[in-house]
Amino acid sequence: MAKKVDQIISKFSHSVVNVLETMAMTEVSPGKAYVKKDNTARGDISGVIGFSSASGQSRGTMSLTFTEKSALGVINTMLGETFSSVNDDVADAVGELTNMICGQARKGLAEIGMTYDGAIPTVVSGKEHSIRHVSSSAILAIPFETKDGPIIVEVCFS
Repeated sequence: MAKKVDQIISKFSHSVVNVLETMAMTEVSPGKAYVKKDNTARGDISGVIGFSSASGQSRGTMSLTFTEKSALGVINTMLGETFSSVNDDVADAVGELTNMICGQARKGLAEIGMTYDGAIPTVVSGKEHSIRHVSSSAILAIPFETKDGPIIVEVCFS
């Protein structure tokens, strides 16, 4: 079981690093993954996406959470814009990054026998907003650091 968890962490970590470096020209460093105990987001804006197996018997969710500062830094670089606050364009870009990261991670998960189809991401924002994952089981949180601040990916399977 520990090996499978390590593989999952690796697939999501690689996806975050690859997508942010490729699409947003942003260097990102993964931190040590941990089990999250609550539903409170550790940031100001989150993209949330669900995924499920073809049979529907296995489901999961992934969230990508930014502080306002990290979101603006990443999105401004990615879009070549200068947004000074979170707006609809920033939220759309967070949703798209969520979709790209989860899509790449699902491709990696398929390599280890975990095949999922993705849903459409939603974006939630606000100080201390909540993220409800698909399961009451453990929520795996993987922190990342950028020059503009932290990003956290959470993953949960049922």
